[in-house]
Amino acid sequence: MKNAIALAAVAGLATAASAQSWSLSISGAPASINTTVTTVFTVDIIANADFGTHVSGGSFELDSTGADAAVVNVTASAAAWAAVGENDRGYLGNGDHAGLVFGQVIFPPFFPPAAESELTAGGVVVGSLVIEVLAGSTGMLNLNLAADGQSPFGLEIYNEGDGAFNNTAAGSYGSASVNLVPAPSAMALLGLGGLVAGRRRR
Repeated sequence: MKNAIALAAVAGLATAASAQSWSLSISGAPASINTTVTTVFTVDIIANADFGTHVSGGSFELDSTGADAAVVNVTASAAAWAAVGENDRGYLGNGDHAGLVFGQVIFPPFFPPAAESELTAGGVVVGSLVIEVLAGSTGMLNLNLAADGQSPFGLEIYNEGDGAFNNTAAGSYGSASVNLVPAPSAMALLGLGGLVAGRRRR
């Protein structure tokens, strides 16, 4: 009985150790922006996986919350290496983007995987989002990546060793928050400073 339990425990560990996963995350989001000066910012979408050698393709959508009404437009574009399979599904309004599909053709030796798609410790840039907000808008804008409802998988990974493609592993989607702050202009601050100085003199 003890041996059976021990074997079951070892089998469970082996299963956990062989579990494969991937992630799509947001990189480069500013902690805050002065919306009296900046109304457009860009973030990169980074893919990572604990298996395989290259990112073959994938898809995601953007669901924003918080100050989402401040978002005027979101434009998505695939990285240059993934532009073959690019499909920008377009902006839906309120900070939501319907989805971006990205991918490349891999058929060695005629079409080897692009060097830029090789998985490294820092991940692979698969695309970017250009986000435009209303001038003077305020509040916390939460950017949330999510599964593209029109696509059968989130990420496909190619393994150079055996030529296999895998799009069945478990995945996770990242998020980021940007504080929209309509900071006063430099001239207004100077004027306020002058008023304070004038009061002190009196």
